[in-house]
Amino acid sequence: MPTLNEIRSTFLNYFARNGHEIVPSSPLVPRNDPTLMFTNSGMVQFKNLFTGVETRDYKRATTSQKCVRAGGKHNDLDNVGYTARHHTFFEMLGNFSFGDYFKEEAIAFAWELITREFGIDPARLLTTVYHTDDEAFEIWKKVGVPEDRIIRIATSDNFWQMGPTGPCGPCTEIFYDHGDQIWGGPPGSAEEDGDRFIEIWNIVFMQNEQFEDGSMTELDMQSIDTGMGLERIGALLQGSHDNYDTDTMRALIEASAEATGVDPYGDQNVHHRVIADHLRSTSFLIADGVMPSNDGRGYVLRRIMRRAMRHAHLLGAKDPVMHRLVPALVQQMGAAFRELGRAQPLIEETLKLEETRFQQTLDRGLKLLDEELAGLPEDAPLPGRAAFKLYDTYGFPLDLTQDALREKGRGVDTEGFDAAMAEQKAKARAAWAGSGEAADSAIWFDIADGQGATDFLGYDTEKAEGQVLAVVVDGKLANRLETGGEGWVVTNQTPFYGEAGGQVGDTGVIRRIDNRDEVSLVSDVQRFADGRVFAHKVTVERGALAVGDPVELEVDHARRRAIRANHSATHLLHEALRVALGDHVAQRGSLNAPDRLRFDFSHGKALTLDELKQVEEEVNAFIRQNSRVETRIMTPDDARAIGAQALFGEKYGDEVRVVSMGRADTGKGFDGDTWSIELCGGTHVERTGDIGLLVTLGDSASSAGVRRIEALTGDAAFRYLSAQDHRLAETALELKAQAEEVPARVRALLDERKALQNELAQLRRDLAMSGGGQAAPAAREVNGIKLIAQVLSGVTGKDLPALIDAYKSQIGSGAVLLIADAGGKAAVAAGVTGDLTDRVSAVDLVKAAVAELGGKGGGGRPDMAQGGGRDAGNAEAAIAAVEQVLGG
Repeated sequence: MPTLNEIRSTFLNYFARNGHEIVPSSPLVPRNDPTLMFTNSGMVQFKNLFTGVETRDYKRATTSQKCVRAGGKHNDLDNVGYTARHHTFFEMLGNFSFGDYFKEEAIAFAWELITREFGIDPARLLTTVYHTDDEAFEIWKKVGVPEDRIIRIATSDNFWQMGPTGPCGPCTEIFYDHGDQIWGGPPGSAEEDGDRFIEIWNIVFMQNEQFEDGSMTELDMQSIDTGMGLERIGALLQGSHDNYDTDTMRALIEASAEATGVDPYGDQNVHHRVIADHLRSTSFLIADGVMPSNDGRGYVLRRIMRRAMRHAHLLGAKDPVMHRLVPALVQQMGAAFRELGRAQPLIEETLKLEETRFQQTLDRGLKLLDEELAGLPEDAPLPGRAAFKLYDTYGFPLDLTQDALREKGRGVDTEGFDAAMAEQKAKARAAWAGSGEAADSAIWFDIADGQGATDFLGYDTEKAEGQVLAVVVDGKLANRLETGGEGWVVTNQTPFYGEAGGQVGDTGVIRRIDNRDEVSLVSDVQRFADGRVFAHKVTVERGALAVGDPVELEVDHARRRAIRANHSATHLLHEALRVALGDHVAQRGSLNAPDRLRFDFSHGKALTLDELKQVEEEVNAFIRQNSRVETRIMTPDDARAIGAQALFGEKYGDEVRVVSMGRADTGKGFDGDTWSIELCGGTHVERTGDIGLLVTLGDSASSAGVRRIEALTGDAAFRYLSAQDHRLAETALELKAQAEEVPARVRALLDERKALQNELAQLRRDLAMSGGGQAAPAAREVNGIKLIAQVLSGVTGKDLPALIDAYKSQIGSGAVLLIADAGGKAAVAAGVTGDLTDRVSAVDLVKAAVAELGGKGGGGRPDMAQGGGRDAGNAEAAIAAVEQVLGG
């Protein structure tokens, strides 16, 4: 009996032998279909190949695509666990032709694989065709299916459409007959809803294109899209009528039973089935980057998780269970889907965190539910306000309450629930409007409430498709932007990072999918409405951009790569500073831009060159270590308990992303040897080696008690070092020295220059004292005080104090006034011998002189003062003013 893993391999290898490219499963978050919440079929990743928008280097492909149906129109959540074939997560086996083979080959492949490779009895099979598809009917006859087992179906069940317009075509399906012991009739009959005849394969002949007027033409490129559920064919090949009776699902059910201590196949089997199914969907969603939240995909994930957790509670589990089942899932499916193993720590951490929090409120919520029901008539639905209270107070999604009530045969007043929800939003809006926020910000809350939160895909991809939900121009909603138009554009999902936590917003392009020549340039991305809405600042370069347009969003890859490197380097820099300077170092601001990083931190004094060198060397050591950068989801308290550093000024919710990097024997962190652990919502490199290199540009003061380091990484750091090396080589050439000799040679030149400056200054003073070849100034007497006053040229203000001292020694007792004429401007100095400072101050003399020379102020000591003026031509007036001061 083949296992599901063997069945998957058989399928893929069969088509590989027949010229098909084995293409890995795409992520559960669609990158190329903004209309889907989750990938729900194998053809999703190939949509653009079918429409001709994209080409690849193969025309035949085969996949085992992971799929989730738990939101939107494809929502099987309510039936999971209660039926034999409903799942939130399943695998779709498929083979595809993009303008290569068509009906005859596709039918032949399917028939050969099912009857020969899988050995299914042809007598147990019947097929359906669209009622006008005579070609398919004849091909089935040709491969050996009797006419009475080929059923024509006239309904849309056998005609596939991508949408109201676009590619479409008839289908043909293969059914397996489980025998007359099971109730049900063949497709198209009155009993077709029974379980006797089960569809196991669907082949879509994508041969037409439909237009808005309902007309249809044949496509130039006719293609094949097939799908066969692995769980369904697995149950059949393993001799069962129930998908949950396959080897993989049995292993997960038994793991649930072991964790809860409840018989896996007894009366409470349905709880184990729900847990097994939801374990797969939640784990794969987390592995593909979806995190539990209160909006969008994250909300659907949380609903699935909490539904499973309630069923674990019904099994009597008192402690978190789901995270303990992840190893069993990885053992079953990790070989085929490597992302499960890579994300196992994150999956376990997220499940444990969510279940711990939910268990704290589950008992109280269920108690409230029982209390509300006790006061109601036996058949009455739960009032909407009570259901809303469960949601608002205890985190019970509406469908979780409905699931609990279904077991009691009751429903919920959903209209009352919606009314209570609307009332709460109105109150929240009123409270926000009074908070002092800018009035034009209200538009972003309107968008968030009306369209939902933007789904950020940028942790996992830099290119994705989306749909334009809103256009904002000058603070008002608009319908479109024309060529040259500027405004803000909101899409339902985006790979663009909105500025936050010191990381700048992304730039890039937005292209219309239906006309890729219509391009808009994205120059910035900001977050509004408490971070729920990501708005792209765009300029339409060609064409137009309108609400409702399907678009492709592509981030500037090189710029994002540089930003990631700078952001991750900032984390390493932060920890290196703490090690070098002490635990008092804390972030006080940062900038992670494409060209540089800036990091502000608390520290009371400048770093020495040795400290800066130590920090730089330590960061680069961890860059060379090339360790993996890991991300986990935790509560803020748990994150801080393991030493995670919080970003300055950042607001945190109930759950946070914790980014860790670097391995060292620190005795802290997830595994006891994590170097850097920080709460961070930004984008980061995959490995520290991707940073390349860090070069610090220096340390400066940012504000009182805060220092700032600026640095470069990667290519920018290399270019900086290369330029520095070139400058050093030029300097060495000028000095006629080797590069390593430059510092010593420069020091020698500086010493020589200083000695020459001192010698020159002394010569100027000697020249000035000698009168410049003229007679030295004679001392005059003013009010009994000797005064030497002289106007000098060829000296600087720096030379005056020494000259003052020389003249004071020469005069013995008295005052000296010197005015240096330097290109019309004046430097002034005055001196008074010590025996006279009680009668006259040098400061008063300088101030008097400076006022006549067009200056202000002047200062110093009673025995020595200096000042300056704009006009040395008034030197005689300045001398006269000094004499007046001395004369009293």
